[in-house]
Amino acid sequence: MIAFVVPAVAIAAPGGASTPQRVGLANAEPVKVAVLTGPVESFRRAIRVGVHRIRAARRARLRREHREAFATLPGGVSQATLDAIGACESGGDPTAVSSDGSYRGKYQFDYGTWASVGGSGDPAAASESEQDYRAALLYSQSGSSPWPVCG
Repeated sequence: MIAFVVPAVAIAAPGGASTPQRVGLANAEPVKVAVLTGPVESFRRAIRVGVHRIRAARRARLRREHREAFATLPGGVSQATLDAIGACESGGDPTAVSSDGSYRGKYQFDYGTWASVGGSGDPAAASESEQDYRAALLYSQSGSSPWPVCG
């Protein structure tokens, strides 16, 4: 809310008297801005809803593009083979982390192996479809040897 302070002004007294009166803030009445509160809040709500919808649409588009990017598995490995390895390594949980924290995700990648197949960041934070894709790349390069117990 913005308030304007107007310096005291000399105003002619009613009835033509020439004695000026001083008008100060003590006699001022509050400005009524409640009339604007409703439209302003409505505008703010419309902006919030619009921003929410734009962000939701962007998230949906990014998820769709991500799914499409990792839809085809490289190297001819089947999803059934990968699912069997994932079930053995982590119970199929893409967010699994080993007890010492060095192996992460559905296929229990370590950071070095994850990076070697093009992954970045934490394997356990990547989507399941990306983990499947990266595991298929690793399988096509090295067979089942990266998973000596489960491969």
